[in-house]
Parts: sequence; structure tokens; C-alpha cells
Amino acid sequence: MKKGVFITIEGGEGAGKSTLIEQLTNIMLQRGKSITTTREPGGIPIAEQIRAVILDRENTAMDARTEALLYAAARRQHLVEKVVPALEKGEFVICDRFVDSSLAYQGYARGLGMDEVWAINQFAIKEVMPDLTIYMDVSPEVGLGRIAQASEREINRLDLEKQSFHEKVREGYMKLLQQNPERIVLVNAENSADLVFADVLSAIDERFAGFFATDVKL
Repeated sequence: MKKGVFITIEGGEGAGKSTLIEQLTNIMLQRGKSITTTREPGGIPIAEQIRAVILDRENTAMDARTEALLYAAARRQHLVEKVVPALEKGEFVICDRFVDSSLAYQGYARGLGMDEVWAINQFAIKEVMPDLTIYMDVSPEVGLGRIAQASEREINRLDLEKQSFHEKVREGYMKLLQQNPERIVLVNAENSADLVFADVLSAIDERFAGFFATDVKL
């Protein structure tokens, strides 16, 4: 069975993941490559419905374990319907968030425990893990400041968390980086979008033996 490449983009709120994914998509299309871009939670109708429940600003009473289980449920359906079929066709799949988000947000920042949240997600994802994860590192001050200035972005339930919560999320990602240096690459997301894109493109090109050209005009 032909296997594609699974790349995930991680980071705290306001890291610029959407901008980066758009840039990567444009480059892939310019080179005639097959690509599927998607997001978590979401990407397919069932998972988008779960996303609406998770991020609804009215659902402030949501229990942390409920939140973790909802993310895992959305992830499972998303994998079955969209990610795995694309990988089986040999495509490049670029996903905005994956299991690392659950480990950082619910496992670490919510205090449920990374091992406990990993166990939930092992049931959901089985053996499917990213070939490469780009972690876009940004301080909560900068990230939340960007969100406040982005008038077109709707504020969701996670955006309403205190800064201390987002600081814990960042700490969680750093722990994941230490535990998975062979898979996760840190990129300074406080740099300009073009510089971030160049750094990510370089990391992808190095990992996948020149699949992307390094002389792309930014």
C-alpha cells in the first residue's frame, strides 16, 4: 500500500498556523503535488459538529475529561474519513493540530496527565502518527495579542482562558518537544510570516529529501 506523508502543525493560540498552512498549500500546488489540508477538531461534518460543542463560548461548564474525550472522538472520525484515505493514496496531508494538542492542552494545562490523555488517544488513533510535527512557538502575550487584533477571527472558549493557562500549554509543548526530538521541530513563530515559512520549508525539505525545493520565492 502506497503511503503518503503526514505533517501536523502545532502551536498555542495566535501562532499563525493558518497562514503557514496556506503558504505550504500554495507551494505544493505550484509544484503539482497532491495535498490534503485539514484541521482538528473538524475537517469533516461530524468532527465539525463536535468542534462547535467544544469551542462554544457558552460551554464554560464543560468538564476537562469531557473535553478530552470529545477531542479524541472528533480525531477518530476525522482520521477514518479524511486523513487515512488521503495517506493511502500517497498524498501529503497537512493538518492544523493533532494528538499533541490534546497532550499539551488537556493532558498538561488542564492537569489530566499526559499519560492519561495519551491512553485515550491511543484508542482513537491506533498506529497513526505524524511523520513530522512543526511546533510554532509563540509566547502567550504575543499570541493572544494577535488574536485581539484580528477582527475577522471569532473568539472561542479557549481564547477566554487566563494567560496562565496558555503558559501551561506552552510548557506542555516544550515537554513534548523534549520527549520527541526526532519528530517535532520547533520554529520561532514570533518572527515574520515569511521567515517562519522559510524555516518550515527548510525543515520539511531536509526531512523528506528534497521533496520541496529550497529556492522558492517568498
